[in-house]
Amino acid sequence: LTALSTRQVLQALVLSHLDNFQSCGQVPQKITLQLAHNRNREDSWFKSLFVRKVDPRKDAHSQLLAKKEDTNLYKIQFHNVKPECLDAYNKASEEVLPSINADSHYPCELIGTWNTWYGEQDQAVHLWRYRGGYPALTEVMNKLRQNKEFMEYRNERGKMLLSRRNQLLLEFSFWNEPTPRPGPNIYELRSYQLRPGTMIEWGNYWARAIEFRQQNSEAVGGFFSQIGSLYMVHHLWAYKDLQSREDTRNAAWQHEGWDEVVYYTVPLIQHMESRIMIPMKTSPLK
Repeated sequence: LTALSTRQVLQALVLSHLDNFQSCGQVPQKITLQLAHNRNREDSWFKSLFVRKVDPRKDAHSQLLAKKEDTNLYKIQFHNVKPECLDAYNKASEEVLPSINADSHYPCELIGTWNTWYGEQDQAVHLWRYRGGYPALTEVMNKLRQNKEFMEYRNERGKMLLSRRNQLLLEFSFWNEPTPRPGPNIYELRSYQLRPGTMIEWGNYWARAIEFRQQNSEAVGGFFSQIGSLYMVHHLWAYKDLQSREDTRNAAWQHEGWDEVVYYTVPLIQHMESRIMIPMKTSPLK
């Protein structure tokens, strides 16, 4: 309080006891009106003197929510392609990306590669896994710079793109690890921008909610961002078709507890987006 003026401290104390004085008829009307006029401003300032106790947790949410048995790191890429170049982009990607995936020289795996069907148009989405975390990512990036075929592909790809962005992700401990699956399937990528500070709360609710969404093996993977857009969550689902998606999502409401999860997680969301995606021919997730 040493940095506060005597006037501020005294006025705040008077405001805090104003109601008691008024009840006893001891405050002149003129003073009452003047103090009441400033109540909102001073009350807000007075409350700032009191600091709430902060939980001295020293674990980052990534340590609490991510899987502990391995050090998988994921990268998701969003490429917005010039409409007239989409076929050429797909053809080039299908020639180069699977070869990297199949080469044990690179400690990475192509989980899935898609074109967005509903959502952003003329878009490609690629999901990679790096077993070994950040060191594996760095190793792959260094080796790709020495890969002539990839660098030529990258240069040609750049001429076809309008924009591109990526994120580095960790997987939630309560989701299954994405594995190749037969098709044909459509995939839904649901992306949630959470309010900062709510990731652990989100994880606690979805650790229960995932139990309601395993009936048709639709749950593919769940991830949260580490680099890129922060406090982002991505849920990846697989369905036979759009009607199957509708039926499966409606069936979740028949499970006791699903409504509670939705009720408590919706306020955590700042923005959400859904993409319906079609696998490319060489995608491990068909």
